[in-house]
Amino acid sequence: MSSFVVVAIGISIVLGLIIGLRINAFIALIVAALAVSFLAADPVPEDGAEPVPVSLKTKLSRVSEEFGISAGKIGLVIGFAAVIGEAMMRSGAADRIVMAFLSVLGVRRAPWALMSSGFVLSVPVFFDTVFYLLVPLARSLYATTKKNFLLYVLAISAGGAITHTLVPPTPGPLFMADRLGVPIGLMIVVGGLVALPAAIAGILFSTMLDKLVKIESLEDKDETTGGIARDLENTEPTELSSPVPLWEALLPVVLPVLLISGDTLVDTLQVKEVTAEVVSIEGDVIVASTSDIAKIQLPSSDFAAVPTVGESIQITPLPKNPEGVVTATVYAPNSFNNAKPYTQVAGNPALALLLSMTLALITWVRWKMPGGKEFSAAVENALLSGGLVILITAAGGAFGSMLKVTNIATDIKGLFEGSNAVGLTTLFLAFGMAALLKVAQGSSTTAMITVSGMMASFGLTEAELGFNLVYICTAIGAGSLIGSWMNDSGFWIVAKMSGLSETEALKTWTPLLIVLGTVSLMMTIFLSYVLPLTA
Repeated sequence: MSSFVVVAIGISIVLGLIIGLRINAFIALIVAALAVSFLAADPVPEDGAEPVPVSLKTKLSRVSEEFGISAGKIGLVIGFAAVIGEAMMRSGAADRIVMAFLSVLGVRRAPWALMSSGFVLSVPVFFDTVFYLLVPLARSLYATTKKNFLLYVLAISAGGAITHTLVPPTPGPLFMADRLGVPIGLMIVVGGLVALPAAIAGILFSTMLDKLVKIESLEDKDETTGGIARDLENTEPTELSSPVPLWEALLPVVLPVLLISGDTLVDTLQVKEVTAEVVSIEGDVIVASTSDIAKIQLPSSDFAAVPTVGESIQITPLPKNPEGVVTATVYAPNSFNNAKPYTQVAGNPALALLLSMTLALITWVRWKMPGGKEFSAAVENALLSGGLVILITAAGGAFGSMLKVTNIATDIKGLFEGSNAVGLTTLFLAFGMAALLKVAQGSSTTAMITVSGMMASFGLTEAELGFNLVYICTAIGAGSLIGSWMNDSGFWIVAKMSGLSETEALKTWTPLLIVLGTVSLMMTIFLSYVLPLTA
């Protein structure tokens, strides 16, 4: 069976179960992974010999094995992030961050303060939690200014939605980075670079919508319909208050970003060591090779003692010259190599988030002194919400791995042969598939998990793309914003918590996310050309 047919069957199962039968995404992804695993053709050896039969037992067990591998990579980080968000909410640290933005920008620039608050808080905190936190402030600001309520709501949405889909440790970006082999620190930095212009474009677009779209009279909705009170005319202005110092409130957000990004920076700046084997000595030139590089040339004068044929040497490869030959220098580590053993420990994502979680819990206990029952119940609830995300994310990892065993990579590369626009084509493909999946099933996280697994199965490399794989991640994240409507939980969170009708939400929230996704894709394409980040 063609690999394209098997992949199409797998995707159809995911969409059919989630949309048609309303089955949970975790179950749908596992069922699809099993189906693809059983349908995938037996692997053909490189020498073209007969396919190697794969037993039914292996086809079944490899799904659970890949599920465990994916859960092991991201489970701790997601669990810690869920607790961080809960602790920041309960301690008042989140309130303190919002207060800081308001104090700096003032009430006149309150939309920018709300957008900035959502942008920062959605890095460690899930979008729905951030919106729950900030929408009462939007009501309070409306009670003070008597205008711009829609702008306040959309400003929160713009800041929160964009980092939720582009910046780890939220589950979608975290999984994409892991699946495509992108360092998490690099995903944080590049995701932030893509997200910031999109958020700014979002708030400018929200300002226009606030003038063009008139919301209905501000009155209470019938509680039987699931709506909430919209009597904003009678809302009393409320002042945020938090005893938590700003530096302490920001620490759980800033610390993991610094630690993880610091390790990525050191890893980028250190001198890379490669072990090569001397193949021959041609006059004053030492010719060596590795498993990846067939011919490496070094001047014999670089060596204190000229190596012999067959000897292993440590070198630093340099870019290929126009003839395709790699030159090199004898390996000489710099100060960043000396720092790497320490930064790779401190910058481990699980450890960084564990430290951040500890600080967030300490802040909560220090300023609010919750009772034992309250403390344990809050942590348990946070972990329960994170647990479902871990299950779905790990199931997506298993599904992506099974797509890979279909040999789709070879077939996809065949389609690109002779094309000079592999990189750009791949970005649009990643964006389009994520957008299609988001429109079809409503979850940005599920779209990111599924499409990143598919893109990983293509097996494309930086050399073929012309840029770092991190831009595939941001293209997927951008696409996962497109097409939010009634099947998206975010749509209902914004509509019900702000009191917008379904029609009003479709006129405002939905086009806002289209703008965020489109600008994110444009920034991705721009950065992939001016900052390709290739080795």
